[in-house]
Amino acid sequence: MKTFFDCIACFVRQSLEAVRITTPDEAVHEQLLREVLRVLGEMDMRQSPPAMAKRIHRLIREMTGQADPYRADKERFNRLALDVYPELKARVGRSANPLETAVRLAIAGNVIDLGVNHHLTDEQVHEAIDHALDAPFETDMAAFGEAASSAGNILYLADNAGEIVFDRLLIEQLPVEKVTVAVKGSPIINDATMEDAEATGLTELVKVVDNGSDAPGTILDDCSEAFRRRFNEADLVIAKGQGNYETLSEAGKDIFFILKAKCPVIARDLGCSVGSLVLRRSSCAEAVAGKGNDYARI
Repeated sequence: MKTFFDCIACFVRQSLEAVRITTPDEAVHEQLLREVLRVLGEMDMRQSPPAMAKRIHRLIREMTGQADPYRADKERFNRLALDVYPELKARVGRSANPLETAVRLAIAGNVIDLGVNHHLTDEQVHEAIDHALDAPFETDMAAFGEAASSAGNILYLADNAGEIVFDRLLIEQLPVEKVTVAVKGSPIINDATMEDAEATGLTELVKVVDNGSDAPGTILDDCSEAFRRRFNEADLVIAKGQGNYETLSEAGKDIFFILKAKCPVIARDLGCSVGSLVLRRSSCAEAVAGKGNDYARI
């Protein structure tokens, strides 16, 4: 998994991007950067990257006075995703394997990660869609479908704004009456919150809850008691994005991780190359027995 040193450059870049969104004042930029570097120097290196990111972005919000620095970006990508949704839904409907196509598109949506690429363009989103639809995909989709159909209740952990519209394409292929979607409890980078779920119509399809946390992943100790209870009671968890993989890969639950490997450290941990699209199952039985995990990658 990522080390402290792997994260420093990322946090410095994110800090500068976030403060530049809120103000052109270079004196504020310098002040924030100095404070971020001070905090980084005091951090426990054993923490997960999402735990460190949570503290850094809280500091950014406090120093800039902006509760949601990425709000405009989130709204932009929500609109973009809603614009392409009808055509993508039609693609799923025409597919010989609708579930597989929906999984591919859900993975394509994971490109909307402004913590990794704040300068993401509309064209890059469309390129990610084309790649996900056309790339070879060797996986046991039947196992995923069986896990979903046999589960009494499914908890779907959302990742980013905009991306949640791509997730909807997959959720619509699942037994929706069994699905609950979880978003973040408050803003963190461009992660989806309840405001995004409502704006994109996701709340009209399934039950949506928030996890009570502002970490870019799912740090269970940081989540609300209600969310932890829902997580523990879920028969199946579907978790989107690197942050959820970093925080839950050893959770001992039946989890399907769906993500794009965006950095060398995560790619190495997954056993794939950077840019690979991944569907990986980490079941409770395998975790307890220490037998490893099955994964599929594009």
